[in-house]
This record gives sequence, structure tokens and C-alpha cells, in this order.
Amino acid sequence: MCGIWALFGSDDCLSVQCLSAMKVAHRGPDAFRFENVNGYTNCCFGFHRLAVVDPLFGMQPIRLKKYPYLWLCYNGEIYNYKKMQQHFEFEYQTKVDGEIILHLYDKGGIEQTICMLDGVFAFVLLDTANKKVFLGRDTYGVRPLFKAMTEDGFLAVCSEAKGLVTLKHSTTPFLKVEPFLPGHYEVLDLKPNGKVASVEMVKYHHCRDEPLHALYDNVDKLFPGFEIETVKNNLRILFNNAVKKRLMTDRRIGCLLSGGLDSSLVAATLLKQLKEAQIQYPLQTFAIGMEDSPDLLAARKVANHIGSEHYEVLFNSEEGIQALDEVIFSLETYDITTVRASVGMYLISKYIRKNTDNVVIFSGEGSDELTQGYIYFHKAPSPEEAEEESERLLRELYLFDVLRADRTTAAHGLELRVPFLDHRFSSYYLSLPPEMRTPKNGIEKHLLRETFEESNLIPKEILWRPKEAFSDGITSVKNSWFKILQEYVEHQVDDAMMANAAQKFPFNTPKTKEGYYYRQIFERHYPGRADWLSHYWMPKWINATDPSARTLTHYKSATKA
Repeated sequence: MCGIWALFGSDDCLSVQCLSAMKVAHRGPDAFRFENVNGYTNCCFGFHRLAVVDPLFGMQPIRLKKYPYLWLCYNGEIYNYKKMQQHFEFEYQTKVDGEIILHLYDKGGIEQTICMLDGVFAFVLLDTANKKVFLGRDTYGVRPLFKAMTEDGFLAVCSEAKGLVTLKHSTTPFLKVEPFLPGHYEVLDLKPNGKVASVEMVKYHHCRDEPLHALYDNVDKLFPGFEIETVKNNLRILFNNAVKKRLMTDRRIGCLLSGGLDSSLVAATLLKQLKEAQIQYPLQTFAIGMEDSPDLLAARKVANHIGSEHYEVLFNSEEGIQALDEVIFSLETYDITTVRASVGMYLISKYIRKNTDNVVIFSGEGSDELTQGYIYFHKAPSPEEAEEESERLLRELYLFDVLRADRTTAAHGLELRVPFLDHRFSSYYLSLPPEMRTPKNGIEKHLLRETFEESNLIPKEILWRPKEAFSDGITSVKNSWFKILQEYVEHQVDDAMMANAAQKFPFNTPKTKEGYYYRQIFERHYPGRADWLSHYWMPKWINATDPSARTLTHYKSATKA
């Protein structure tokens, strides 16, 4: 996890423009570099490094003697870089996983390169020999990337939008900044004056398709057919492999553990894999909540069962509310459910950075979208419609859960790893017949639970624990985070403000006081940037005015009065 930043064709003073790159310094607390491009005085790269692999030669932009005309700045992890190196017999100059991008590009061009990468990434690749710039981002957008481009060919890219919004350019007073789409790469021509022109934007991977790099990985042979035992066996093989490949790091690995199904499966599998890899340190797991919260109790059960060194982080309502401003600034969104769920994750990340030496953190993100874990999936009219909705949620992860997971951890210099979004695991899961993936007997994620039924990985009551609304899971039985927030915003936003909401915020007009309050904070930090969020996250197939699971009739929280 790092912070990348690059400019092409700047007509302002680079030493002034470069100050913008400092806005993403939190993403790379270990080292920092600016580098101008030879022959192009108005082009430069900025890089903030979190040293996770190859502490000696891992600085960027990556330049190799063999390819003096290539410059690479990337943020991510390429898990199959050693496999690719062996297969194609590349000669490596460093131990950096991203070096594989340069070798693959030289061998087969950008399309083949990006399809061969098993991992999470956002990159800028410059080829001065062929006068080309390439931008690329992983299938689900696990690693962030934003770009700004003007009609006269000035291009700026950065890991977070905050590194671009203050940039100046002569032709426009307000630089349009937008997220770069996941699962895409863009080809741009580089002109002699350092400016660029977009040639094509290509969608290179659909989440349903088995990735091209599957031909070269070392997963055990999967069994054909959709017989239930076969499917369960294949899922176990692929999930184990998804966790195993993500052990790639020179830094200490920890794990978030909410006591829900997803994080518990990740933590249990991770601990097993660390033992097999003969890692010497104990796995530390981390849970956050208010006193007597259901999540803390459930996480404690799981930690005892798997034998992790477990930490509980307590926070109160004042701390949660005080964090809202910082959280919205870090997130760069005002989506209601994202902000709500980010507070706990932001505070636990802050604790991990301050009190431990864990840098790489595993988590259960992506499972709800992939395995139809949201409670509203019980209302799906048909398995086919549920499948369609699952794929829509996966396509939009970069606006919601993946955004939350990246920004809340990166704000504190941590790198998050999400095995449920592994290419092989997710594409196989999505290839299963739609009716296999729907909720069964009133229980969501039935197939995933069934898959690990006999494994004794986690306690049975956790394996079959129904989904909590995040705001209920982390908070006390007496008073939920949802309720605390409603009571607080009631005093911050009055009825007159709400009556004027459509005039003040014509785009994505907030319908609730909570939504209005978050939007106010967002506009203070990022005025006029509301279009970064195309729409609010909302459950489907029901008439919802609030994204909380608490508002669903199916919801049976143990915390509900």
C-alpha cells in the first residue's frame, strides 16, 4: 500500500504543484520521492512508500537498466510475480513484485500485462520510447486511483482525490477530478510538450470471467461439475489459496475480527496458513465496539477457538461522533452507510498503528457482495435477479465497501488485504448456478456457511450467526450506533435546513438529517465535488429511505429492543 501521484504536461511551477502530493503522505510513511522525467520538464512522479516487500530496492518510480525508457509508479501487490518470473524466465533486478509489470509489458504489451496480474493494483506506466502513458486498476478497485484531465492535455493522477483537488491549471479554474474505473486500463499518447491525448479506455476483465493468469497459477486441480460436495471442496481449495498467496510481505500481519462469519473465516484460515508457513510471531486479531457489544463477545469466542492473541478496542459515543469529520475527509464520500461503518474501522486502524507493529491487515470485505450476504437478498424475486444484484454490488465496491476499507486503514499507514475478492475465488463463486448462491432456510450466505460446516475452523454458533447491521454489532445492547447518530444529528440539523436541502444540494439531495450532516462536512472539505458519489448505497426490492439493515422487516438483531 502506497501513495502514487503523477503529472503530465503541467504548465504551472512543478515545485508548487508537488505540494499536492503531500496530501497522500499517510499512505506511505516509510519513504518519499519526487522524480522528473528526462526530456519532459513538465512531467513528474511522486511516491509515498509503505515498505511491505524489498525494503532495499522498492522505491519508485521503478526504473530498470534493461528498459531505460520505462517508468512505473504503482500501488498494490502482485501475488503471482514469482510464478510469472519463473514461467517466462525473466531476469529480475529487484525483489519488488511490481517489477513484473515492466517485464510483461516489454514482452507482450499492455493488454496481456494487465490480464496476467493476480493481485490488487493501480498504476501509471510511462513508455518514453513509444511515447505512451498507461493507467490501470484492478478488477474490483481494491487499490484506489483518481485522475484529472483537461481538454488541452494536462493529466494528473493520484491514489486519492485529495492529492488533485488543489492543483492549478491555466485553462480551468476548477479541475474535474474523477475516480478511474476498476477493471479498466487507459492508453494515452504522450506529446513532445509533455501533454497527453487519450487513445482508448478498455475494460479488460469482468468479475464473472476466470482471469487469464489462472492458466499459470499453482492451485490444486479443481473438480468439474456443480454437485454440492464438489463445489464445497473447490471453494475450500480456492479460499485457502486466496489467503495463502496474500502472506507475501516482509512486515507483520494482523487481522480485523468482528466476530461475523466473514472476518472469522479469514482469521481462522490466516492463522492456519501462518502456522504452515512457520511464521514465528503469533497472529494478533483486533475487534472494536462499545461496552457489551455483540461483536466483541462473538470475536472473543472466535479468538479463543482459533488461538489468536486478541485485542479489544473500546470506544464511546463521543469518540465516535468526534471522529466523523476526520473520517469523511479520509473517505472522500458522504454516503450514509459508508460513513457510519467507517468510524469503527478508522478508530481500530488508529489503535493498530499506534500500539502494535502490524502493518499488513487482513479483513473480510467483499464477501457480502459476492455471496449475497445482505439481508435484503431474502427479498430477491428470483435467483437470476439476485445474481444480477450481486454483480452490480461488486462493480460498485469501489464507491462503497472497498473505498471504506482502503481509506480508513491507509489513513493510518496500514495495508489491507481482502481474500474474498481474490480473482480465482470470486470468479468461481460467480460461475455457480444462481440458485446455489441464494439465501436458504431464512439464512443468507448459506453456501459459504455449508462449505466450512465440517472444518471446525470457527465455532458453529459463529458459522451460523445471522448478519448484524454494522452499527448494531459494534455498539452496546442499550444504545446502538445508529440510534446515537440519529440523536446527535437531530440537534445539528433543524427542520428549516431540511426544507431547503434540495436547493442547497440539488445533486444527491439528502433525505435525512444524518445525510444532511455528512454532506455539510463533505462540502466543507471538498466543495463542489458531490459527483464523486453517483448515488447513495441503498437496499433493493424494498421501499427503503435508510440504508441500515435495522429498517428491514427480516432483521432480527439481538440488540433490538
